[in-house]
Amino acid sequence: MVQAKYKQWLDTDNLTKLRSWAREGLKDTQIAQNMGINVGTLYKWKNKYSEIGEALKKGKEVVDAEIEENLISTMKKHTLKTTTYAMVKKDEMVLKAERTKFMNMYKLDHPDATKNEILIATAENVDVYERIAQRQVVTEVDPNVSSMIFWLKNREPDKYRDQTFKKLNEAQARKAIAEANISEKQLKALEDADNPDNATVVVDDISKLKELIDKNADSSTKQGD
Repeated sequence: MVQAKYKQWLDTDNLTKLRSWAREGLKDTQIAQNMGINVGTLYKWKNKYSEIGEALKKGKEVVDAEIEENLISTMKKHTLKTTTYAMVKKDEMVLKAERTKFMNMYKLDHPDATKNEILIATAENVDVYERIAQRQVVTEVDPNVSSMIFWLKNREPDKYRDQTFKKLNEAQARKAIAEANISEKQLKALEDADNPDNATVVVDDISKLKELIDKNADSSTKQGD
C-alpha cells in the first residue's frame, strides 16, 4: 500500500507541495509526517524517484539562498524603515458603504441566513477603525560584526579560524612534543642504568680505591688473554 502511495507524490500539484514545504524550512521528519509516511520511506523515495528528490532539493535551495541574502544584507551598511501607525475611526459614510457591501456579499453566499446572523457577521468582519500611517523613521544600521565573523570563519576557515582554538591547538602540540621528549629521556636513563659500564661506585677511602683499580686491571688483563 505504501509502495503504491509514492505515485500520488509524483503528481505535479503534490511536487509543488513538497517544494513549498521544503521552502518553508520543514525538516524531513515533518515533511514525511505531512505525507503520511515515516521518514525512512521518504529517504528511500528521495533516492529512488528523482522527481521527489529534486522537488525537495529545489525548495531547500530557495530557502538557503534567501537566508544567505539576508545574512549578506546584515553585513553591509543599510537603512531600516520604521512606521508608526494610529488607529482612527472610519468616516461614517465610508463605514456605512463597507457594511452594506459586506451584507450584500454575505447574502449571496448565505441565502438562508437570518437578518440577525447577517448583522453579527457584518460586525465581526467590518472594522470600525482603520490603521493610518503617522510617521516613518529611517535609521542607518551599521554592519553586523557577528554576521561578518560568522561568514569569514565559514568561507575561509584556515585564514579566519577562532584564535582561541588556534592557540589551544598550538599549546596541545607543544605539550605533546614536550611529553615525547621526556619519554625519550626517561627511556635513555633506563637504558643507561642497565649498562654496567655506566655503574657509579662510591669509595670511602684511598686504600679501597687502589684495591678497586687493581681489581679492574686484573679483570682487563684476563679478558685480553
